[in-house]
Amino acid sequence: DVISMTDNDSLLGRIKESYGRHITAVIGFKTRKDEIVHLRVSSSFISLLQAEHNLNREIGKKSFEEIKADGFKVWNNELQKIKVEGDNEQQKATFYSCFYRMLLFPRMFYEYNTENKPIYYSPYDGKIHQGYMMTDNGFWDTFRALHPFFTIMYPEITEKQIQSIINAIDQGGWMPQWSSPGYRNVMSGHHSCSIIADAWLKGIRNFNMGKAYSAMIRECNEKAPLKTLGRDGFRDYNEMGYLPYPEYAEAVSKTLDYAYDDFCIMQIAESVGKAEDAEVFRKRAMNYANVFDTTSRFMRGKTRDGKWTEPFNPYEWGGPYTEGNAWHHTWSVFHDVQGLINLMGGNDHFINQLDALFHAPDSVFPGTYNTIIHEMAEMVHIGMGQYAHCNQPVQHVAYLFNYAGQPWKTQQLVRYIMDSLYSALPDGFCGDEDNGQTSAWYVFSAMGFYPVTPGNPAYVIGSPLFSNITLSLPGNKQFIIRALNNNAANHYVQQVKLNNKTWNKTWIPHNIFQTGGTLEFEMGATPDTTWGTMPESVPYSMSTK
Repeated sequence: DVISMTDNDSLLGRIKESYGRHITAVIGFKTRKDEIVHLRVSSSFISLLQAEHNLNREIGKKSFEEIKADGFKVWNNELQKIKVEGDNEQQKATFYSCFYRMLLFPRMFYEYNTENKPIYYSPYDGKIHQGYMMTDNGFWDTFRALHPFFTIMYPEITEKQIQSIINAIDQGGWMPQWSSPGYRNVMSGHHSCSIIADAWLKGIRNFNMGKAYSAMIRECNEKAPLKTLGRDGFRDYNEMGYLPYPEYAEAVSKTLDYAYDDFCIMQIAESVGKAEDAEVFRKRAMNYANVFDTTSRFMRGKTRDGKWTEPFNPYEWGGPYTEGNAWHHTWSVFHDVQGLINLMGGNDHFINQLDALFHAPDSVFPGTYNTIIHEMAEMVHIGMGQYAHCNQPVQHVAYLFNYAGQPWKTQQLVRYIMDSLYSALPDGFCGDEDNGQTSAWYVFSAMGFYPVTPGNPAYVIGSPLFSNITLSLPGNKQFIIRALNNNAANHYVQQVKLNNKTWNKTWIPHNIFQTGGTLEFEMGATPDTTWGTMPESVPYSMSTK
């Protein structure tokens, strides 16, 4: 029996087909005791005929056991691309659980026709097109680490994602910032720019950069149909160098997002020979300084006449901040950490403020949220002061000690976060998984490095979790990460070798993954306060390029 219901909960009765929005169905079978029902189900976003084709193409007449074996083989092939070795089975299980969850996103919204060519229903214009469409991805979360991971292990996914962005431009007029499956009016930032810049600077270029670049420039200068497309308040941002609060909700976070995205556009402009554009966006990329208060050493809301908004409470969520407070968003200067250090008065003040983040009271003031939201409760629960690993804005922060000459603090913190905030159990995340981003943090960190600045082809060193990791890279290349004397007590880096040569920098370049090679750590139980502490050791910052 099939019982169908519409979105207004009206029972349609026992019918075989129905058309409308949000239709649900309940299917029941009269079975004998111990009888097993095998049900073959197929779906399509295109047509009933396409659904039938999908069924025949993907399942055909295979038995349940055959399909189960096929699924096992597919996942086993993918998960074997990273081989981890070590004595802690729980850590391995956590690693592969995270790796698995990363590969669930972004979702393939395209299907294959009878000629085995990709086609898709476009959520942007309601028509059928040839090519690729990826969806179910919020770039506010995933630009940070999920998409940089694909540039290493799955550049073909990166290409399809960017081709999908360009298809959205053609069919909907704007780059998506959160696709599920079409445009969604949530979160802030212009982070399609980040995904495209990160790929382009890493040599992934199988897409139409002309269309992508034109859209970036246009979206910085035109009003969009939704506040989360293009740039909310673009005119004020371009003219004033910041968004005034309270005229614009989340004004500080948007200003910081746009400044970082300006850096990404600058990187592309330099690469494609647009020198004048590059200079414009180089200046705009420094706009983060316009919302930094040198007295409190926090990013703060500012009125149109240039005054700081009052009263100010760095523990208060919302208002000028997106899903966080001043403690969280002050560090959202991914592209110019040295510039932020300078604003704070030098390395010592910067380190003190970083230390304070992890040791501050875990007080929460809901602010404009008016109630305790889950991100607040999760931050309090993990017990790391105002560090909220449960949400994305601060997930890069533990790596920032590298920029101020104290990399051993990064090493201690990232190992602690991996050990205490992740597991392979059902409650293995301390907060939102968010389309694979929180998993990506773990996978990168377990390998011993993290992409603090997508749009710059480099990764900042932390503390590797396993004694040996082998990456099977595209082109039949391998990259091997070894950690000698590595265990729970020995989480401090003593020295590093890259392709058997001594490496005193606290970052590694992306091109090593394109050629293959080895990264070797020697670990110890006490901090080595000499390794990676010289001025020339620090990672990239735009101010010191």
